[in-house]
Amino acid sequence: DNPELPGGRNVASHTRYVLGDADAGFEQADQVFERKYTTKSVHQGYIEPQNATAWWAPGDRLTVWCSSQGHFGLRDVTAKTLGVDVSQVKVVPLEIGGGFGGKLPPYLEPLAALLSRKTGHPVKAVMDRTEVLLATGPTSGADIRIKIGVTNEGRITAASCWFAFEAGAFPGAPVSGAASAVFSPYMIENVLVDGYDVVDNKPRTQAYRAPGAPMVMYCTESLIDEIAEELGIEAMDLRLLNAATQGTRRADGVVNGPIGAEEVMHAVKEHPHYNAPIVQVEGKLRGRGVGMGFCRNNAGPSCVVANVLSNGRVSLVEGSVDIGGSRTAVAQMFAEVLGLAIEDVIPQVADTDTIGFTSNTGGSGVAFKTGWAAHEAAQDVKRQLIERASLIWDTTVDQIEYVDGAVQHKSDNELRMTFQEISGQLASTGGPVVGRANLNPSGAAGSYSANIIDIELDPDTGKIDVLRVTAIQDVGTAIHPDYVEGQMQGGAAQGIGWALNEEYYMGEDGSMQNTSLLDYRMPTTLDLPMIDPIMVEKPNPSHPFGVKGVGEANIAPPLGALSNAVHDATGVRMRNLPMNPASVLKALQEKK
Repeated sequence: DNPELPGGRNVASHTRYVLGDADAGFEQADQVFERKYTTKSVHQGYIEPQNATAWWAPGDRLTVWCSSQGHFGLRDVTAKTLGVDVSQVKVVPLEIGGGFGGKLPPYLEPLAALLSRKTGHPVKAVMDRTEVLLATGPTSGADIRIKIGVTNEGRITAASCWFAFEAGAFPGAPVSGAASAVFSPYMIENVLVDGYDVVDNKPRTQAYRAPGAPMVMYCTESLIDEIAEELGIEAMDLRLLNAATQGTRRADGVVNGPIGAEEVMHAVKEHPHYNAPIVQVEGKLRGRGVGMGFCRNNAGPSCVVANVLSNGRVSLVEGSVDIGGSRTAVAQMFAEVLGLAIEDVIPQVADTDTIGFTSNTGGSGVAFKTGWAAHEAAQDVKRQLIERASLIWDTTVDQIEYVDGAVQHKSDNELRMTFQEISGQLASTGGPVVGRANLNPSGAAGSYSANIIDIELDPDTGKIDVLRVTAIQDVGTAIHPDYVEGQMQGGAAQGIGWALNEEYYMGEDGSMQNTSLLDYRMPTTLDLPMIDPIMVEKPNPSHPFGVKGVGEANIAPPLGALSNAVHDATGVRMRNLPMNPASVLKALQEKK
């Protein structure tokens, strides 16, 4: 039985988005397609388990060392849980072995703290893999109904989505993320979305890369492919006919700025992978599928402090936990403003007593928010260096400019000092130069993505082998392209696991049965081909460097792409995830 909320229902919340008039839009359609889909709970799959070391020192001061996605939020919740003032708690961030949304809340930190206070010694607590799977949050399983109305020429006149997400024992399923994403790649004037956060007797859910988007976009992309087949239109042409562009409106009311959905679709259609013939082999079935993805991305408060050293280098202190190489990307943006070599900027993530409040590393927001803060801190440094040069040359600041990594007099070419040269004179001209920036920026633009996936399916066993993957994404301006490509590849790999194998097996008594990595089957390098990332750069005009979040959108496309590839290979529509061998074999047998 499911737990009941006050009032006798286990529906924790209902989110509704309305755009235009869906009923009128469906009346305008020549054909209306409606399908039901289900997905299962899956885990984020970070390799490093939750851990915390706590030392409750004399004087009632608590220090916690842990790997999390946001040490400020963790500090605040830990202090509240323990009933102490937030000023008594310091959290020191450690390197993190993966998070993907699963390491946002505290788990072991309050427990380790209480044990430290009881014993008078530092205490370290670490989960084993079974505890991670049982006691931390997977993402939601879902029941989803998609309805799309189209003209015979393929123009979408209306779309609706009803979905119920499992929240586990406590409310908090990613309903709003799903509602904003479900039809986001498409220009649809009439939309109705109803999402429900439903509690049940399973582990409480937690955020997972592009929270909510993969489940609903799997359904949308599967149905788009099916509609195209029924209308006799190539699926990519149907997508392009209805592509969202600048000025169109998402279901959640956001008016799109310069987005890259259409450019990503064109990149798919023009890519050699999409146009290459599929070579069939005896005894196997091969197919190709395409799926779109989206993540709305987030920002939040961020703080950066830049300490200029006497040797011309900079200690760049930030509050954003580094996942995926964000320290380097932030340092690059700082260095770009001042014309410095990246080697001369030394980034570090500081503890909660050393740097100002910075929101969690999540929502693909670090390069956007903390990169922007680094830009502003660099401008602050530049301003102070101009002031110091005016003192040295006995002139006014309006006569000095900063160009190509040096301060120089506007009318006297002999008066010029490089960043390294003026850094050596700071002590004699007023003391250290420290640049600071504290901000909470808006304008984090959504990111669109697509995957082209080829599969080979064994009709005797139902096993699917992934042969080729091309991941295409609108990345804004790519800061450190190698890291951007790595994010795209990682998202695709997780989406493939989600689509083909991963799920929580729940027993009759409500307990999880597959509580190890032997039983909870995530893809390994042996299961995947090299994922080919293609970056589409459409800069975000709201950011000084054109940054868009890139870490999450690419987990969504594989679910729909693989479903469409299975249909291409077999003629069978898979409307339930995962598409493991047993479910595929059953579908093939039912087709007969």
